[in-house]
Formats: sequence, C-alpha cells, structure tokens
Amino acid sequence: MKTDIEIAQEAVKLPIKEVAAAYGITEDDLELYGKYKAKITDELFEEVKERQDAKLVLVTAINPTPAGEGKTTTSVGLGDAFTKLGKKTMIALREPSLGPCFGIKGGAAGGGYAQVVPMEDLNLHFTGDFHAITSANNLLAALLDNHIQQGNALGIDTRQILWKRCLDMNDRVLRNIVVGLGAKADGVVREDHFVITVASEIMAILCLADDMNDLKERLGKIIVAYNFAGEPVTAKDLNAVGSMAALLKDALKPNLIQTLEHTGALVHGGPFANIAHGCNSVRATKLAMKLADIVVTEAGFGADLGAEKFLDIKCRMAGLKPDAVVLVATVRALKYNGGVAKQDLNQENLEALAKGIVNLEKHIENIQKYGVPVVVTLNSFTSDTEAEYAYIKKFCEDRGCEFALSEVWAKGGEGGLALAEKVLHTLETKESNFAPIYPDEISLKDKISTVAGEIYGADGVTYAPAAERALKKLEDMGFGGLPVCMAKTQYSLSDDQTKLGRPQGFTINVRDAYVSAGAGFVVVLTGAIMTMPGLPKAPAAYNINVDENGVITGLF
Repeated sequence: MKTDIEIAQEAVKLPIKEVAAAYGITEDDLELYGKYKAKITDELFEEVKERQDAKLVLVTAINPTPAGEGKTTTSVGLGDAFTKLGKKTMIALREPSLGPCFGIKGGAAGGGYAQVVPMEDLNLHFTGDFHAITSANNLLAALLDNHIQQGNALGIDTRQILWKRCLDMNDRVLRNIVVGLGAKADGVVREDHFVITVASEIMAILCLADDMNDLKERLGKIIVAYNFAGEPVTAKDLNAVGSMAALLKDALKPNLIQTLEHTGALVHGGPFANIAHGCNSVRATKLAMKLADIVVTEAGFGADLGAEKFLDIKCRMAGLKPDAVVLVATVRALKYNGGVAKQDLNQENLEALAKGIVNLEKHIENIQKYGVPVVVTLNSFTSDTEAEYAYIKKFCEDRGCEFALSEVWAKGGEGGLALAEKVLHTLETKESNFAPIYPDEISLKDKISTVAGEIYGADGVTYAPAAERALKKLEDMGFGGLPVCMAKTQYSLSDDQTKLGRPQGFTINVRDAYVSAGAGFVVVLTGAIMTMPGLPKAPAAYNINVDENGVITGLF
C-alpha cells in the first residue's frame, strides 16, 4: 500500500496558472511561488465582490480518536466529487503547523487519493505565512521588552505582562522561562512564556481580518500588559502596528493550490481548534464563495470545538451562513468510543458500536441546534461490515440526517460521489436556518454555560478563583459582549480526555480566561489544556528524511 507522500509525489500536477484559469483568475491576479502554488492579489477581491455567493458546506467530525476520522480527506474528496458532478467547486482549508507534522498528529493535506498538493510544501514551509506570523508576534514581544528597558514610559507592570513569544514547534521546555538574565544591558529579568504559533492572537487576527485596514485596527487592539494603575497597554501604545503589518503584508493574501484531481483549494491560516478558533481565514472563505458555486470548508477537531467556533465566532463576525454540515465518523472510531481497544477495532462488534454511537448522536444534535441540515458520512475501511453500516445508516436517518459512505481515501472524487449527491440533495431540499447558539448581549459566564450545557452536555461550570477574577475584570473593561473561545481537550465532549462516548454527570472546570481584543473574543481555558504542546516519546520527526535527490520521505 502506498503512503500518502508517495501518492502525492506521483501525482501529475497542473501549473497553478491553469488551475486558476478554471475559476476566471488571470495570471495578473496571481503572485506565483513556483509552478504549483500562488497567492491571490488584493485586486481580485475588488473584481469579484459583487458576485453571488456560493453554497457553503462545512465539514466537521466526531471527537478525534487514535482510529482516525479523515476530516480533511473527506473535505478534499467531497470537493473533487462535486467537480466530477459538474459543479464549480472550491475548497477552503487551514494550513498545517510544523508542530504536529513533527509530533504526532500529522499534517493537513488530506490522505490517500484525496489530497491537496504540493503536499510536502504545504506541510513544511509553504509560502511562509506561519513564519511571518511568528515574526510579527515576536517583534511585538521584543518591542515590549525594549520599552521596559528604555525607561518604561508607559509604566508597564512586569508582573502583569500578558503577551507571550511564540514558535511553530511543539517545545514543552519553553512553556515557562526566565528572560533578561545577564548584564543590565540584557534587559529586565522577568518570567516569560511561549505559545505555539497557531495559538497566537496574531494567527486569530489574520484569519478574521477583512483587509489590511481591518488587520491593522485589530493589531492595534492587542492588549500586551497592564500598567501599574491596572489599565491595559496595547500594541498601538507601543507603536508596533505598522511594523507588524509590514511583516504580515503577504501573509494576509490567501494561497491557491490544487487537489490531486485539480480542484482549486484556497489554503490560508491555521489556528488550532482546541486552543484557538480553528478555522481557515475569512478572506479565503469569502473569496472562494465568489469564485465557485459550492465551497467546501473545514473546522478543526470535533464539532464540539471547531464547528462550534466556526458557527459562533467566525460566522458571527464574517456574516457567513453555512448551508449544510457534513459530519464525519468511522465505524472504528465509534467502536473505540464504545470501549473497544485499538488493536481490536477490525472485528465486528455491534454492541460496542451501539455504545459508542452516542458520541455521533450528540454531535448531530448539536449541529441541528444551529438550524443547519446535517449529512453524516462514514469513511470506509476494509474491516467494516455491512451490518455495522446498516446500523449506523438507520441510526442517522431516524434522526433526520442524510447518510452516505465515503471511499475518497481509496478512490478520490469517484469515491465521494454518493456523499456529494446526498449533500446536493440536502442543499436543494432543506433550508438552513442558521443562528449562533447564544446572543452577544448575555454575560460571559452565561455564554460559557450555554456552550458547556448545550454543546458539551455538562451539568454545570466551576470556576477557579483566577477565572472568576479574570471574567469580572473583562466585563468591567467592556469585553462582555464578545463571543467566547473555549480552550478544551479535543478527545472528549468533557474537559477530561479520558471520558469517551457521551459523558454524563460532569462539570466543565474553567481555570482562567483572557481577552484576545484584536481577534474579538474571550479565550476560556478549561481543564489542563496547553497552549504550547510537547512532543511524544517517539516524534514523527524520527521518520522524516530527504535523499540525495532532494526527495522527502517519511512525511506520512
């Protein structure tokens, strides 16, 4: 069996100019990064802004398991299937982070015969967007420390510095550090911290900004610290906005690549869904909706994280309205949720399937609460049985969902035709009555309680003293009207990753909260979620290499 990278390396790619031409994009609207990838110029946004919007299909999933769900694979394969059916389709995805690529999760190019290419470029440095975000983040950190060193005219309290440095790599030893050691000229000694780049507020800002003016306005609102009077100090106060925007000038432009079957894909931005809002950029999604008739986009991790944030944060801010949601699961993952060990997932087990399918049931209910039609799809594995398929199909149809098998990993777009037809039927016959799960005007605690109760199924929420103080301060500062971005484990509906299936009788434990004022949401930290991940005992980096011909191996 060929690996993902072998399939991608054997693919015949079209020059990106030809892919673009199928969407009416001329060479003048492209900034080429070699033959197979390009950025889209700002001028194209103006040219297409009066066009009618495409239908918007969101792909999400059940809670991820070691058995694998294949959400990006489904997104890509579904896009190719729509293309095969004669629909002008564009895919809008996030960019991968280097941390997971060299860690445990893997990249974000899809898999098998449903991938976007060039796969190696995408999973490694791509067009440099993440490096630009890292640089802008760390420039702000450097200007902050330099301001303190040069006399601290703003009266910044070094015990109340919020801004953290970032790195696009899993590196646990950087979570808590001390800076400024050495001579007096080496800066003021203080505790500092790193987050992974995808958790940086600048990543969130880039993904939510409409244009350069909006980007700069958002950058200026970033709260980096508090002064001795307890007042916020912003990036604008530090005179950092212009230089940060200069670093982000090219990163703000969406990237165009292609699937193995030459469907266009705008891949831009990459916030994690467990610690950030988990969606590709507003600019990429909105542009795709002007260039195609159907847009397939994706939100990170399970529907309790990525889809919730797509619907409650991204759609709210950008004025988007999804027309359908595709919810991805596998027979193997449902049995895992039913208590089957990973090594036994290849055996038919209807009893475990019945126990584990409650996880899928909860996600179906959650999406329906937003008023959006749901189509459930199963990524097919050779170990699946007809009895298991029949059970899941009836379960979904009994709950008002369309259902289809997906074989896109093995067959590409051809293997997604059944799913595409079900989605088309849903788009044609079912109306989306989308509305966020909570209004702007309720309190932050009420928003947290709504997500915890309605989406996670929690009995209540407990708050650590630090969280109580933080939420009160944020409301006193006028941030109570912002949506909440819940930082929570992806592996469970609860904040305890060991609670699989559909947990009952649990509370969500909020340990802290802070405002991402530029992004426009309040981050709520639950459980033991980390904003700087660590590497596993045997990182994926051990298997990655490059030969004498420059061919990369081991990258999935």
